[in-house]
Parts: sequence; structure tokens; C-alpha cells
Amino acid sequence: MVHGTVDDEARAAIVVALAEALGRGADGDASLAARLADLYQHGDTAERRGVLRGLDALTARGALADDAAPSVVAVGRDLAADALRTNDQSLVAAAVGPFAAAHLDQHAWRHAVLKLVFMGVSLDAVAGLDDRADDELARMARDFAAERRAAGRVVPDDVARLAPDVTTGRTA
Repeated sequence: MVHGTVDDEARAAIVVALAEALGRGADGDASLAARLADLYQHGDTAERRGVLRGLDALTARGALADDAAPSVVAVGRDLAADALRTNDQSLVAAAVGPFAAAHLDQHAWRHAVLKLVFMGVSLDAVAGLDDRADDELARMARDFAAERRAAGRVVPDDVARLAPDVTTGRTA
């Protein structure tokens, strides 16, 4: 689920087609934002992933760059935040793609990355990890590793991607 399913790709393509059909500009963007919110809120998990992957596809195409579609970006942030509050690994993984890399604030993005580690989802799901990882995320990863060790639990290997000085696995 790290990079989605074939169904996710198809749904993302539908989101891109919808954006193209509605056109650019304030009216098209507002309509797209409203439709994406509606599709996400009334969709099942797979449909929600499709909306999130669609936001990724629009971001990759440059359609959401440089505040070109502020209403779509604002709704996208809300939808990503909702997905990140769930405990569904596939939704959380879908919420950390290119859209998140481009539009989530650093605080929300760091917590999303750490949530993936906590859930056991590969950090390969995170777009822009190497570009956005910072000292604060490394500190958070070290704290997470210390908590895991104190509880006698295994420290996931992905923690070392965030804080290379951390020993992963089970340590005494």
C-alpha cells in the first residue's frame, strides 16, 4: 500500500480528468475543491485514497504549485489532516505523497512521518523525505526509539533513516 493500488491510480486519473473538465480559475478551482471534499467525505476508504492520490497527481502536474489553486490546496490540507488522524495504514500512506510534501506545514508533516514509523508503514511512502527531514524530526525519532527501548520493544529500521545515529532492532 506504500504507493497505492491500480484502483488508486485509476481514481487519481479521474480526479485529474475532473480538474481538467472544470477548468482553471477561481470558479473551476472552487468547484473542484467542493467536489473533492464531497467525494472524500462520502467515500469509502478506497475512494478517499483515490482523492488523496488525485491531489498527488495534480501536484505532480504542477496544477497546485505556487498557490495556483488556493481553494483546492486548502481543502487538500483538510483532507490530508483527516486521513492522518485515522489508524488506517493505507490512508495515512496516501496522505504523505507529493501533495503533503508540497503543502503540509513542517509540524504536521513531521508528525505524519513519525506516525508512519509508529504504524510500521515504510517511509518509502513519504514523498520528499530527504528534502524535508530536519533536526527536529531526527530528535523526535530518537525520542521514539528511546521510548521503544524502554518498553522492551523493537526499534523499527526506518528510524535510522530519520536519525542515522540510532541503533534499530531489539537492544538490551
